[in-house]
Amino acid sequence: MTLVAGVDSSTQACKVVVRDAASGQLVREGRAPHPDGTEVDPAAWEAALATAVEAAGGLEDVAAVGVGAQQHGMVCLDEAGRVVRPALLWNDTRSAGAAADLVAEGGGPRAWAEATGSVPVASFTVTKLRWLADHEPEAAGRVAAVCLPHDWLTWKLGGAAGLDTLATDRGDASGTGYWSPATGSYRLELLRLALGHDARVPAVLDPAASPGQTAAGAVLAAGTGDNMAAALGLGARPGDVVVSVGTSGTVFAVSERPAADPSGIVAGFADASGRFLPLVCTLNAARVLDAAAQLLGVDHGQLSALALSAPAGAGGLTLVPYLEGERTPNRPNATGALHGLRLANTTPACLARAAVEGLLCGLADGLEALVSEGVEVERVLLVGGGARSEALRRIAPAVLGHPVVVPPAAEYVADGAANQAAWALAGGPEPPRWELAGTETLEAEPVPGVRERYRDRRDLTAEQAEEDNDAASPDTIAARWRAPPDPRVVGSSTERTGHA
Repeated sequence: MTLVAGVDSSTQACKVVVRDAASGQLVREGRAPHPDGTEVDPAAWEAALATAVEAAGGLEDVAAVGVGAQQHGMVCLDEAGRVVRPALLWNDTRSAGAAADLVAEGGGPRAWAEATGSVPVASFTVTKLRWLADHEPEAAGRVAAVCLPHDWLTWKLGGAAGLDTLATDRGDASGTGYWSPATGSYRLELLRLALGHDARVPAVLDPAASPGQTAAGAVLAAGTGDNMAAALGLGARPGDVVVSVGTSGTVFAVSERPAADPSGIVAGFADASGRFLPLVCTLNAARVLDAAAQLLGVDHGQLSALALSAPAGAGGLTLVPYLEGERTPNRPNATGALHGLRLANTTPACLARAAVEGLLCGLADGLEALVSEGVEVERVLLVGGGARSEALRRIAPAVLGHPVVVPPAAEYVADGAANQAAWALAGGPEPPRWELAGTETLEAEPVPGVRERYRDRRDLTAEQAEEDNDAASPDTIAARWRAPPDPRVVGSSTERTGHA
């Protein structure tokens, strides 16, 4: 049996799976936590990887290794290959002002969409580089190379021989804001616009290519971003739409043509197979369920039971769950809001139901945006940690408006990285086809009133003070809530306090 390993270096943890290269059968696995925060020293990822590898029984018998990781994170290196400052992660919104500046300076949303397939928001690497140039100019001046979390980990696994050995793939490169999926080339003038000077960038490898070997002689795959790896792990093909409920919520589809949405709602990413991956991302997903459970003083099983005991529509209660700002719509300073409170629906059951429906309505908006970009929906797959919620699984078809296929719980990002490793080992025009067994299909009558109420109320939210985005160096988004301003009362007001 030839073994391959896949790594998922996510926001919250590092997971390692070891699988049979031919069948995809799981042989062993391990995991280790990552530190909290929206800026992290990359050395913590390397340490967690070592711990997860040890927990997975080591990699001495593995023939190839692939790394999937959170997209967008800004890893800056100096001429000696040292990390210049802690990496800013995708969910660090301090660069929201920088994003707005870059969009304006780069010719507006349409120009950015045509150049890179996406309109940059605070999560994109390019905006973090501008924030660095504006707020930490000494550090920005020392930047000799810029890479992404998966690039850096793959580079370290290969020995970190020099900056010229940095490599990435087209999927992860497409989330930087300075690489074009349509042309397959960097737009380095956009990197210069952000950082203020040139910097090295990783070579973009073909999907089945390898940047080298580990010290033990295992072939390294090109690696990719987490969403692209998940698509590989699920065996997604054109016609499949994946709805992933993790730290963030993502809705993405495999497509044969690149997307360029000037509204900025759909990010026109590339995938890890040579195709494209139009994607909509929300900042608020599974942690909405965490927050609701904590608020009600229940565990997740009890939260699910409460939600399913309430009527569809939660008795008129609507939660707009912008608990950490929001990326889609682009509202980095927005706060959450609960609308429609009445004596009859002020119950734990209705609040639990509103949390599940609010989370799903944001994802349904994403699905609708993909369809408007020409994506055909033949199958909707529901994955991620949030999909373990029975309430979310059962309510999803009614809110999304499609039957939902739920694959068995698995580490699909790590699985996709392992699949890519098997591809790098075997070669060929397509990745190995591993069977996805044990899926469950759920159906429910659509409840359009839920979406309609959410659509009417999603912009009726308060904003945090705008200067929070320019804080010098906040460790976490949560830190900004230690002394919040007095909130506006939005539950009974029709005042629009934000913008779409």
